[in-house]
Order: sequence, then C-alpha cells, then structure tokens
Amino acid sequence: MSAHEPQQDGGGVGAGDDGLIVPSGVVSDRRRRVMIAVGLLRAGATSALLMVLYYVVPLEGDSASHLTLVLTVGLLAFAAVAYWEIRAIVRSRFPGIRAIQALAMLVPFFLLLFSSAYFILSVQSPETFSESLNRTDSLYFTVTTFATVGFGDIVPRTDAVRLLVTGQILLDLVILGLGIRVILGAIKKGRTGEL
Repeated sequence: MSAHEPQQDGGGVGAGDDGLIVPSGVVSDRRRRVMIAVGLLRAGATSALLMVLYYVVPLEGDSASHLTLVLTVGLLAFAAVAYWEIRAIVRSRFPGIRAIQALAMLVPFFLLLFSSAYFILSVQSPETFSESLNRTDSLYFTVTTFATVGFGDIVPRTDAVRLLVTGQILLDLVILGLGIRVILGAIKKGRTGEL
C-alpha cells in the first residue's frame, strides 16, 4: 500500500478525497455523503420491494387458522430480524446509516404484516370492518392505526378483529417507544465501539 492510499482499518494515516492526510478511522465528507446516499437508496429499495410484494402475493384464499399461523410466524420473524438488525447496528462502522436501513425494512414489514391480516379478514368476512377492504384500504387502516390518527372512517366491527387491532396498537407503542430507544442505544454503542 502506498502512503497515499487510505487504510481500511486500524491506525495510521492515508490520503483523504481532497488529498489531505487524515487518520485512517476518519471518513471524508465526500465518502460520508456517498455512504448516506447509498444507505438511503437501499432503504428506499427495501421499502419499495416490500410494497410490491404486498400487492403481488396472493392472499385471498387463506383460512382463519392459516391467518393466525402466518401472523404468529410473521411476528416471530419480525422479532428475529429486529434482533439481527440491532446487532448489525452495534457492529457497524456507520451505525446511523445502518439504523436508517433497519428502520426502512422493519417498519414496512410490520405494517404490511398487519395490513395483510386485515385484508384477508375482510375478504373472508366483509362484515368484520365497516366496509369491505381492498389492499390499499387495509394498508391505510394499518398506517392510521400505527400513527395513532384513527380517522374513524374504517372501524373493526367484530370482537375478534377489535382484539387484533388492540394487539397491533400495543405493539405499535412498543415499536415506537422501546424500539426507537433500543435502536438509538445501538447507534450510541456502535459509535463508542462497545460490543
């Protein structure tokens, strides 16, 4: 390695993007901007892919027992992916960028999981909500519930669906409160180098 090539890890010095000598652990402004842009593109692509899958995957034929199984497995998968993402944030050289990518995957995954459940329920029994829901209606209802807006234009009518929505609201609070706190803690640990 020449004196002007930056080292990837460890001590020493190298040349920055502007030709100045910088410590190897320091990232130039240009490199940081590129990494942020790539991170945001990945986050956007992940969100877009999840949305495409939501609208493409056939959901109309599922039974109530299958729906319960899928929702349970989906929530367990969400917890596992969240755990893995938090570990990745802590270990990342750039935990802030990694956290943005994690949120761009976890939040849509969670919302689309419940949106799928509401859509399936509405297809099986249109009377479970105040109106029959298509995929967009289901997504809209899920997002307004997650954001604690609840306009009241779509409401659950059966006790079982009200309990499911209540479960989503409780999980929303956990994600908004505890989840964000854990991610911010992981960013802090990642920046200080603690594992």
